[in-house]
Amino acid sequence: MASESKPKRATIKDVAEYAGVSVSTVSYVLNDSGPVAPERRSRVLDAARVLQYSPNESARNLKRRTASRIGMVIPDLTNQFFAMIAEGVHQAASANDVLVVLVVPGSAEQSEEEQTRLLRSQRVDGVVYLSSTGSMPAASYELARSGPVVLVDEQIPGVDLPAVVCDSRKGARKVAQHVIDKGHRRIAVIGGPDSLWTAQQRLAGYREAFAGAGIDPDSVPVLVGDYRQDTGYELAARALAADIEPTALICANDLMAVGAMEYCRDSGRRMPDDVSIVGFDDLPLSSLLTPRLTSVRQPAHDMGYRATTVLFDLIENRTPAPMSLLPTTVQVRSSVCDINGA
Repeated sequence: MASESKPKRATIKDVAEYAGVSVSTVSYVLNDSGPVAPERRSRVLDAARVLQYSPNESARNLKRRTASRIGMVIPDLTNQFFAMIAEGVHQAASANDVLVVLVVPGSAEQSEEEQTRLLRSQRVDGVVYLSSTGSMPAASYELARSGPVVLVDEQIPGVDLPAVVCDSRKGARKVAQHVIDKGHRRIAVIGGPDSLWTAQQRLAGYREAFAGAGIDPDSVPVLVGDYRQDTGYELAARALAADIEPTALICANDLMAVGAMEYCRDSGRRMPDDVSIVGFDDLPLSSLLTPRLTSVRQPAHDMGYRATTVLFDLIENRTPAPMSLLPTTVQVRSSVCDINGA
């Protein structure tokens, strides 16, 4: 038995022939982009209905320079901070009736390179890209050649792409200054990966605060982590085993701060009396911890939303600023004790 052939999809040319008009007239009617006599308009609409014509959205969007679907590459959705960025991207896209194709390299066996190639095969109109490594795989450069790419949260040195980031350096300087103002001089830093722009900026901000307070920045131990909770636990154990035990741990993100707090609790140290701890990101859980965590608030949702609007500007041939720098603020809570005069 022969298989049934799939019915041929009607084209704009088929509609024009059926209605006895030109292709441009059909385009004027269906896109409402030009004057057409009522009788001809009626014939075109009738033809489109009879032939069950539906426009090729990809072709229409290419011609109009608007988006129908965009991609987003994000390292990990179990991290609340990344999830809030993704929520901002989704909200901006939904407001413009645009579909988001999400690629999460950390959640599958495929490499970032393979998943980026998969994203490219989806023919997205542009991509919001959050790097987990401080670099971009070759497939992502192919994406950038075929359509706009906007970086979010992380800048990538040597890559000439628009970026939407937060002022990590200023936020780090302010939170370190808060720790210093409370009298702490024996301090250790649990930093992020050396390859990431955010980690570099935060470390630079901490060091600026140390230098401004007369503390030799090179005398402050820096233990390099990976922004994960279990790493915060391990590095806190190392930092607090030092001969000169620090009275404060400055952590480059909230998840590592949570791990550090967990170690302090397991090792019988009181917080903040024995060890004060600060974080960075101000995740929703930060205000629910005991003690409540002092942290640097980054507008994660706003970053995702702004990055998506910048992407739409590029798709529609508007020229956005090469970098958007969003402000950070220190949320002071109860995880830092005042040892002045103690």
